Amino acid sequence: MPFHDTHRTVGRRSFLALTGAAVIATLAACSPRAETVASAEPAGRLPSGAPPPGTKLSIAVRSTKLQLGPSGLQKDLPFTVSEWPNLSAGPDIIQGFRAHSIDLAVNAGIPPIQAQAIGVGAKIVAVQVRNNPSYVFATAPGSGIRTAADFRGKKIGFSQGQAQGVVVLRALKQAGLANKDVELVALPSTQFLTALQSKQVDVAPLGEPTLTKYLSQYGKDGARGLKTDVVDLLSVLWAPNEVLNDKAKAAAVRSFVPLWARGLAWSWENSDEWIDTYYVKDQGVSREDGKRIVAALHRPQFPVSWDKAIAWEQETADLMAAGGFVPKQDVTGLFDRRFEGLAAAAVAARYRETS
Repeated sequence: MPFHDTHRTVGRRSFLALTGAAVIATLAACSPRAETVASAEPAGRLPSGAPPPGTKLSIAVRSTKLQLGPSGLQKDLPFTVSEWPNLSAGPDIIQGFRAHSIDLAVNAGIPPIQAQAIGVGAKIVAVQVRNNPSYVFATAPGSGIRTAADFRGKKIGFSQGQAQGVVVLRALKQAGLANKDVELVALPSTQFLTALQSKQVDVAPLGEPTLTKYLSQYGKDGARGLKTDVVDLLSVLWAPNEVLNDKAKAAAVRSFVPLWARGLAWSWENSDEWIDTYYVKDQGVSREDGKRIVAALHRPQFPVSWDKAIAWEQETADLMAAGGFVPKQDVTGLFDRRFEGLAAAAVAARYRETS
């Protein structure tokens, strides 16, 4: 089927159709293991001590997989990772949770909101904050877009179940534009690059290293990167309720959180090795581009308190609800505060956010 037949404009209350949640909801309705967020609230303290022998987790956190070896942290992993699924898109992770094939994953703040909206019980167990923009709006060659105000009347790649979707909504709000002032083209973020190349969209938010790959190829034809100060604040580790309600798996998650944080700190302190491990060997960009990408990054920060993260998550949920993409919801229950502060305590003071 030609590409132009596969994309569609986002309409109000189209949440389920766009994210594959209709399938998930059907599975949840017929599964005896289905849980609602409210009925699966973890209670009490975290299990103490090491996970029991034989404990296994399937973990969709590629960065940690690549960091454990060169950082020397592998020896501190006290359980078996049965699989490292190479998945990162929110809808894919939610389906993995629903299918019991993923026990722990890293995402932005949007997927937990999406999961709660369709009754898939899962909770956040660790938080990293990014106070600087993570995405740049890439324009199609010949689009004529130079500022966010130029988005009016343009086709924008929009994945409402992922961080990029909220970045679009926040950018529109900041530019004084309503959703109806643009055409939001419903696509998973993995298709943004193709959509820009074929000019099926005029603009879409891209992260690194995809942005560098795109501009290296199409910059000569007039494609450009438009920077805004729109921040995607949260990167979170999260897990299904059934994992967190299992004492052995909860102990494994508890032991993984510090390794996740230390791995990110290691990559910051050992940028040359990380560039070679991740950007060059895993992502296929040049060493020079890897150095430029890393030079634009900021030191990872892990909040001691989750109050700011919860407030941000609520603001995001309200923005999605105002656009008609999810029902109005309270996000407080998305955070399993038994894990609060574990990541921050595992790293040096310079990596902690205390405000």
